[in-house]
Amino acid sequence: MDDQYFMQQAILLAKEAVRSGTGGPFGAVVVKDGEIIGRGQNRVLTSNDPTAHAEVSAIRDACQQLGHFQLEGCTVYTSCEPCPMCLGALYWARPARIVYACSREDAASIGFDDHFIYKELELPMDKRSIPIHQIMQAEAFSAMQMWENKEDKTQY
Repeated sequence: MDDQYFMQQAILLAKEAVRSGTGGPFGAVVVKDGEIIGRGQNRVLTSNDPTAHAEVSAIRDACQQLGHFQLEGCTVYTSCEPCPMCLGALYWARPARIVYACSREDAASIGFDDHFIYKELELPMDKRSIPIHQIMQAEAFSAMQMWENKEDKTQY
């Protein structure tokens, strides 16, 4: 099995998402050692969850299968270039590589335009369209200090 086979599986999930009405035309699979260990399709509409993107769903499925929070040695195949949220999730999951089919421009051409998010991230917080305010930093930092001092923590 090769990249084309696994991408075809992600594309089939994307098409199924459209047919079933669960969400947008996006699918993803996670592969380890030549075997699909995680599958995901966009389920934003049926779950009422804006984070229920194909890549996030596939990451969750694969991590459950692995019993681990990282995708070391895995390849993620996704039917479209990951949005900023999914790309962040993928970096946290740390797969060996990511392979995608459609581009973000392809997605924008049918109404899934995340260009505004990329632009927002470049702006200082006080210039973004959604107001962001910091409060109670010292109180919250005490939880970080607890983590820093925890002797039996698992680094990630």
